[in-house]
Amino acid sequence: MNEFLIQLAIALIKISVVVAFGSGIMVPVMVYAERRVVAFFQQRLGPNRVGPFGILQPFADALKLILKEDITPLGVDKFIYYLAPGLVLFFSVINLAVIPWGPDFQIFGRTITLYVADLGVGLLYLLAVSSLNIYGIVLAGWSSNNKYSLLGGLRSSAQMISYELSMGLALVGLVMSSQSLSLVSIVNAQQAYPFILIQPLGFVIFLICMVAETNRAPFDLPEAETELVAGFHTEYSSMKFAMFFMAEYVNMVVMSCVITTLFLGGWRWPFPNPGPIIGVAQFLGKAFAFLFLYIWLRATLPRFRYDQLMKFGWKVLMPLGILNILITGLIQSLVK
Repeated sequence: MNEFLIQLAIALIKISVVVAFGSGIMVPVMVYAERRVVAFFQQRLGPNRVGPFGILQPFADALKLILKEDITPLGVDKFIYYLAPGLVLFFSVINLAVIPWGPDFQIFGRTITLYVADLGVGLLYLLAVSSLNIYGIVLAGWSSNNKYSLLGGLRSSAQMISYELSMGLALVGLVMSSQSLSLVSIVNAQQAYPFILIQPLGFVIFLICMVAETNRAPFDLPEAETELVAGFHTEYSSMKFAMFFMAEYVNMVVMSCVITTLFLGGWRWPFPNPGPIIGVAQFLGKAFAFLFLYIWLRATLPRFRYDQLMKFGWKVLMPLGILNILITGLIQSLVK
């Protein structure tokens, strides 16, 4: 019984740390970083009034959203209308559970793993849970009793489904190389070298798809302000809108961690056998580089037209994904 309680306590601590990091720490950090970095690219000052260098601006934004009047439009399906933001945020956060953040370490004679769960099908879990985000977005648009919101939800579902297919194809070659669907095993398989060296095409396809999956520029068509006035969350305000806002940044963190895990050796590269502090630092350093790339793309690239977006996903990325599988299979057959 005591052992069960200890294991339960350890699991709850891990869950609390992961949730706090993913939504409580990284969201305000990314809000501030995006404002400052985009301001730098556009030769502006960015936030500089609230706290030194404007570092308290995210907390001022949070306070504003909490105190803002919570408006519910007439004619909405209230149950689904209130459920949708929670679904999107929930499905975003639980993806963090299967990501290995660093090596195991000993404390008080007990081995502590730096992940919540090592699922044998962890990669399928990530793809499945990520696809469930579509439900929250579509339900938000449908329940709002607004044609523009519905159009934004339909746009998002079509976009996410299209690019999920290419993302899945990009990962087939990686699974063929690692012979595993467990994220922990995939990281361990990269002890000698990261998979980006043997799956460069898969890496490029996944990188593009992860930007499209998170609805970030230049793929931010579902919430195109000039056309849809924010798209699927047009009719949301106060903390309901904030939950969609938080989910977008949590998804950015998740995808940055996933691509680091799958293609850049996770915590095992460039030092293959580090201690827990160095391992976590290696992992977060690479994940932060991809988060910076998200912001860089937003400040640099113009938005696609919707027909260009869909054509690129179906006629360019999908054939490339199939080509990557064929090349991987051919190389493996020749090596054997």
